[in-house]
Amino acid sequence: MTDKEQRYPQRVRNTLRFRQLDVLRVERISAGFQRIVLGGEALEGFTSQGFDDHSKLFFPQPGSVFVPPQVTDEGILWGEGPRPASRDYTPLYDASRHELAIDFFIHEGGVASDWAMHARAGDTLTIGGPRGSLVVPEDYAWQLYVCDESGMPALRRRLEGLNRLASRPQVRAVVTVGDEAYKDYLAHLSHYNIEWVVGHNPQAVVEALASTQVPADDYFIWLTGEGAVVKTLLGMFERDDIDPQRVRGQAYWHNK
Repeated sequence: MTDKEQRYPQRVRNTLRFRQLDVLRVERISAGFQRIVLGGEALEGFTSQGFDDHSKLFFPQPGSVFVPPQVTDEGILWGEGPRPASRDYTPLYDASRHELAIDFFIHEGGVASDWAMHARAGDTLTIGGPRGSLVVPEDYAWQLYVCDESGMPALRRRLEGLNRLASRPQVRAVVTVGDEAYKDYLAHLSHYNIEWVVGHNPQAVVEALASTQVPADDYFIWLTGEGAVVKTLLGMFERDDIDPQRVRGQAYWHNK
């Protein structure tokens, strides 16, 4: 592997496990986000190496019982009965406390959001994964992050990680939110260059990025949000002078 390749984000595989965890605490940590802190013996061995990892959360219908599936050499063995609704969320694991936090963006009509608003200490939640991670070096000299509310927990995890570096890189984040109040979720990270687009206007995000000057080397670009928006933003950085291996674009949700 060349020195340049060693500076690329690296994909790693994790051993897939399904865990039934206990709700330890419920915290309203900002105007738009409800934090559910999970723990229990089943959390032993949990690992999450990438800041935008996804764990799959399962939300059975009230009154029903969901038995976590078994992982075998032949594949995943699901129990009888219908599978519950599931959603992907960013795991925020605190190894020092051996606790896993999930930050839910609260909005109307969301299966996960509704569950988070009614969750109480002592409830249980089954999660799977993360099955794999994209490990992105933290010390790229120039870094660009673009997201909406769905990507804010991953962005928060990333910026908090960069805080631990002896020398902070040059970071620009463009975050679109539906309400000015949601900015408080990243208030403790205001020392980074965070540009807010209030109101979900994809064109406003495009315009905010139109004059972006990407350095010749030592950079990383992360683009997330609604699928069609991410596709448009990726197109802005599909150029001969930009290394596609330094660009991460992923749809966190899709308009139906």
